[in-house]
Amino acid sequence: MATNGDPSMISPPSSISNGPEPQLPPLPPPLRSTQVLQPLCVYPVSTLSQEGTYDYVFSGPLDSQALSSTLKLTSPPVRVRPDGNSGVDDGRSSTGTRHSPGSGLKRTRYIGDGTGSLGSRKSDRCDGEDAESLRQLLIELQKQVSVMSMNLSAKLDDLQRGDRHLETTVALCEIRTQLQELTKSVESCQTEVSEVKRDMVAIKHELDTVQQVKEEIEELREYVDRLEEHTHRRKLRLLEQGLTFFLTYAIFAAVLGMLQFGYNTGVINAPEVNIENFMKDVYKDRYGEDISEEFIQQLYSVAVSIFAIGGMLGGFSGGWMANRFGRKGGLLLNNVLGISGACLMGFTKMSHSYEMLFLGRFIIGVNCGLNTSLVPMYISEIAPLNLRGGLGTVNQLAVTVGLLLSQVLGIEQILGTNDGWPVLLGLAICPAILQLLLLPICPESPRYLLITKQWEEEARKALRRLRASNQVEEDIEEMRAEERAQQSESSISTIELICSPTLRAPLIIGIVMQLSQQFSGINAVFYYSTSLFMSSGLTEESAKFATIGIGAIMVVMTLVSIPLMDRTGRRTLHLYGLGGMFIFSIFITISFLIKAREMIDWMSYLSVVSTLAFVVFFAVGPGSIPWMITAELFSQGPRPSAMAIAVLVNWMANFVVGIGFPSLKTALENYTFLPFSVFLAIFWIFTYKKVPETKNKTFEEILALFRHGNGR
Repeated sequence: MATNGDPSMISPPSSISNGPEPQLPPLPPPLRSTQVLQPLCVYPVSTLSQEGTYDYVFSGPLDSQALSSTLKLTSPPVRVRPDGNSGVDDGRSSTGTRHSPGSGLKRTRYIGDGTGSLGSRKSDRCDGEDAESLRQLLIELQKQVSVMSMNLSAKLDDLQRGDRHLETTVALCEIRTQLQELTKSVESCQTEVSEVKRDMVAIKHELDTVQQVKEEIEELREYVDRLEEHTHRRKLRLLEQGLTFFLTYAIFAAVLGMLQFGYNTGVINAPEVNIENFMKDVYKDRYGEDISEEFIQQLYSVAVSIFAIGGMLGGFSGGWMANRFGRKGGLLLNNVLGISGACLMGFTKMSHSYEMLFLGRFIIGVNCGLNTSLVPMYISEIAPLNLRGGLGTVNQLAVTVGLLLSQVLGIEQILGTNDGWPVLLGLAICPAILQLLLLPICPESPRYLLITKQWEEEARKALRRLRASNQVEEDIEEMRAEERAQQSESSISTIELICSPTLRAPLIIGIVMQLSQQFSGINAVFYYSTSLFMSSGLTEESAKFATIGIGAIMVVMTLVSIPLMDRTGRRTLHLYGLGGMFIFSIFITISFLIKAREMIDWMSYLSVVSTLAFVVFFAVGPGSIPWMITAELFSQGPRPSAMAIAVLVNWMANFVVGIGFPSLKTALENYTFLPFSVFLAIFWIFTYKKVPETKNKTFEEILALFRHGNGR
């Protein structure tokens, strides 16, 4: 008989079997499940009921709650008889107990007879009817168990399929999610691929563009090479141009204005004593008392310095005059002022009024200020490229000639007397009249006609006259190049010039160059050379001749500097000039100190020699270069405004030196030239660091220096 641990068989209880055990049909095949079906056992759960039913419990082990079912059997109940020992019936209802799983199927009844012991218990046996009923019961039970087992197996299969389906569903969901993400990634990749394709198309287009640009650059490079070659040939032809008669004539007529400036700068120096005597007489006649020496010095300083005030006004108006009336037209109109001022000074003594002298000096100062602005501009624009430096030096040559002429005529033997000094001052009318006669037949500046007025045919006519040739295309092309280079700078006002970053650097250079001329100390020598030499120990007559010697040296050295200007260069000559002036200004100071302390007579001659050498180096560099280089640093558009500002600064410095030098001389005595030495050192450093070389450069090339760098 199978044990209750065998899951394939269910055994009937052994206690009720009274014959050979029936052969029961086998149970259905085992469950088709990966799980093992627990052993099934039958337990009675209640007493025989009145309804004729009997309850059993089918379950696995008692400690397992995995499977439990109650089965009601409708077969007749099993009758149980005691085994011989009867128990005592105590009148209580009998109770049934639940047996352990290993004891098989049993039914135990405790029967009391009233007298017997409750502990006696015997096995009961079933009769044939009971055995048959139990056998039917077991068969029915097996059938139901088989059905239940099949149902349970089907449910387990369903559960397994459900688990697999659930797992599959979850897996499919995960796969679907991954597929969606993969789809998104694929779409993103497709988008990126599309963008890459577009980028590749754009890159290909850019590469094509770059290739096209390269080809254009090559073409431009070839064009630039051809243009440079053409420009070089044109420049060589320009450098081969010579000095013609009509060009010489035009320059001579123009520089008469600079001769006027030089003459009126030095003419007040020689008759200083005569003019002071005239002022004393006028003051005594007016007020009936003698004038003090201090006041007479102040009046004479006004006569000297008011010339510079007029020069400031005229110099600042030069740009407007040049644009409004042209270079030539401005010079012609300016001579009206020259004639008026000369007449006022010439009739000063006759009118017995030193105020007329002041007014005449002021008007002639305005005239000279306009000349210093218009003349360098006119000469730089009509001069050929290879002669521009040398012809620009003619400006300073005219100034030195005017200075020498005023000094020679101012000696006592000629016009340096009480009666002759008004004539000496009135002779300033001669350059004005001479210029009025000579200048009208000169041509207007070709650059002004072509660039400012756009009159090309008139510009060609002017060039043919100045070059004495019909081949003027090189000049026209050079002017056109300058026009193209300064198109954005045309009609520039003074404020725009100051605010322009490109033009600010050349403007500063032009201003400092003008200051280097005036603050070098040369005007102190021009204005007060006679008294300066007398204070160093020379007699009055010797001092006057020494002053004349200064003028002569200025003329000679300026003539020497003309060919050097286009050979050595502007910047180099200016450095030489400033360096030499610095050295000899120190010598002048030393000679004054030794003369004052040691009383050595020959020290006065050292002072004169040092002063003459000082003037020589001034003539080499600072005398002529500032006027010329200021006009060279600017193109046609901003040139008038730049010249106006530079000339204004020059005249302001001139005024400061003229009015301040007497007080400086009184305060510093023998150290009078020491401040000028400091200025000369500063100007030398600035020139070395900042000033470009303009020799043999067109205006276009000079302008490009400041556009591409610091001008060096």
